[in-house]
Amino acid sequence: MNTHGKRETLLFVDDEESILEIAQEYFEMKGYRVLTAANGREAIRVLAEESIDCCFTDINMPEMDGLELAEYINSHDSTIPVIIMTGFPSLDSAIRTIKNGVVDFLIKPVNLNQMELCIRRVFQQQKLFMENALLKGEVRRKKQLEALNAELEEKVNELNILNKIMRDITAIRTSSDVFSRVTEMTVEITHADEAVFYILNAAMQRPAAVAASGPQGSRAGVKPAAPIDPQIEKLVMETVSDQIPLLVPGNGGSANLPRNTGSLMVVPLKIRDKTFGALTAATAAAGGHFNEKDLYFLSFMTHNAGYAIENLALYENIYENLFSTLYAFVKAIEARDPYTEQHSNRVTRIAMVIGRQMGCSEEELGILNTAGYLHDIGKIGIRDQILLKPASLTTEEFDVIKRHPVIGAEIVGHLGLWAREQEIIRYHHERFDGSGYPDGLKGRDIPLLSRILAVADVYDSLSSDRAYRKRMPEGQILKLIDDNCGRHFDPEIVAAFRSVYEKGEIFRVLEGT
Repeated sequence: MNTHGKRETLLFVDDEESILEIAQEYFEMKGYRVLTAANGREAIRVLAEESIDCCFTDINMPEMDGLELAEYINSHDSTIPVIIMTGFPSLDSAIRTIKNGVVDFLIKPVNLNQMELCIRRVFQQQKLFMENALLKGEVRRKKQLEALNAELEEKVNELNILNKIMRDITAIRTSSDVFSRVTEMTVEITHADEAVFYILNAAMQRPAAVAASGPQGSRAGVKPAAPIDPQIEKLVMETVSDQIPLLVPGNGGSANLPRNTGSLMVVPLKIRDKTFGALTAATAAAGGHFNEKDLYFLSFMTHNAGYAIENLALYENIYENLFSTLYAFVKAIEARDPYTEQHSNRVTRIAMVIGRQMGCSEEELGILNTAGYLHDIGKIGIRDQILLKPASLTTEEFDVIKRHPVIGAEIVGHLGLWAREQEIIRYHHERFDGSGYPDGLKGRDIPLLSRILAVADVYDSLSSDRAYRKRMPEGQILKLIDDNCGRHFDPEIVAAFRSVYEKGEIFRVLEGT
């Protein structure tokens, strides 16, 4: 708003009525006079009747688009600043707007505060320009021109970076590669000393790193060598909870960051409005500091990465791509505990043999195959002190362990896919007599494939060395399974297991693990 009492008149041109209504209400409240138009043609009629101080326009509109409108305004009254808004930036669009006298180029979604800051900047620049044009000599005008050229060059460079982000992410063909490429681009664009991508959801106790990049290169599908610093973990969890990007521009002795960290950014990554993970970027204590533009690039990157992951999941090799990513998490879990290495693989093979003996359909076997590999993925949310404890667990510790089927089901369900697999994972520790967890289901209320998985899981667990005991003798394992028939296990599935076991099929499928 002009401090001398003159109300500047703003013209907003967009074919989305809701955007016009919100903009009009907000800027009138701020003291501006606001006019609106649904497209370029309607805007020209407003310009013929009204004196306009600044025009905001979308690019893609019916009848006359924003670029044509900008060209018209520039040719009829070049003193009116035009600001372009678009959700699909490109270098061609940037060049066309520059030629048509556009003073700024905003990428949708644009928030109202950002628009207001842009207006203030435009009017301030316009005021300075008029003062310089009237009061300064050729040297001053030349310096201003150089500054404008530098600003223009910076704007074009910014658009080039945005195009690179979109181009590189669009070129990715597997969702597991998205995480690695995002961390690599973060280091390239912001000059971070390290970038890490974490997955997490509300059920997990702490973030799990799945990709990292830094001076030593990229590490995908594994946790970084050093555990996550508690202060950074706290900031990641707070950012995910708030769903607002975080910028800590400099440490300066602040308690917010570890002593060896100079600057930090944390940006949540959302898929279908649900937070899937978070991207962090950090500089060393002696390194540079991030700014708001760096945070903007990271937010733009994670926004596009979220769309890329969703599109890959929905339209390109859904099971193969996401399953390979999730199984990498399972491998990360097994890498934490050498006693359980290949456990998920063996359980899946045993369950598939039992499933075929039970006459399961190909669809059911496919579901069982996926659920088998991922049945323990929820253990990624269990602390090492409990998961790797060499002695017996306390009641409280066992209650924590009992959460892993729920955590695993929520991890899979968080992607919006594999509803039946999610169900099988959640109920694979239920017992036939109703004494299992997490929901105490009983008998046929427990999904068939969960009942199959339960037998396979117990057999492999008992026949493997664990941190707290050696493997059980084979005869003792079979006796335990028989003794729990009708209590822990479905009698029909125990019968199917004994049939394939006596035929030697269990040993044959395990030979390749």
